[in-house]
Amino acid sequence: QVQLVESGGRLVQAGGSLRLSCAASGRTFSSAAMGWFRQAPGKEREFVAGISWSTNTYYADSVKGRFTISRDNAKNTVYLQMNSLKPEDTAVYYCAARAGITTIATTGAGYDYWGQGTQVTVST
Repeated sequence: QVQLVESGGRLVQAGGSLRLSCAASGRTFSSAAMGWFRQAPGKEREFVAGISWSTNTYYADSVKGRFTISRDNAKNTVYLQMNSLKPEDTAVYYCAARAGITTIATTGAGYDYWGQGTQVTVST
């Protein structure tokens, strides 16, 4: 069992930066691939970034070059550093974990555990 708690979301101006954190509990965190997803009002949830147990990373084209996903297994935490934020980045951001699977998935169906989400709002 893995429990995930996101934090760090807030209102920020366009061009600004935020770092989201996802604190995980559970013994399998270090071997689990992790992902960040987001859902904007009226839109479907979409993949943002993923990181494998070996710290391989993968990004959606819309955030590539602006966002960086990382993990600290000693702290059971995964991060999403978001730079050059745009109004279209406004969404609820969710952290997700794969149960006992070390490789990244880019669809929500590939993840077994989800956090409650944290709101990111980017103003013009």
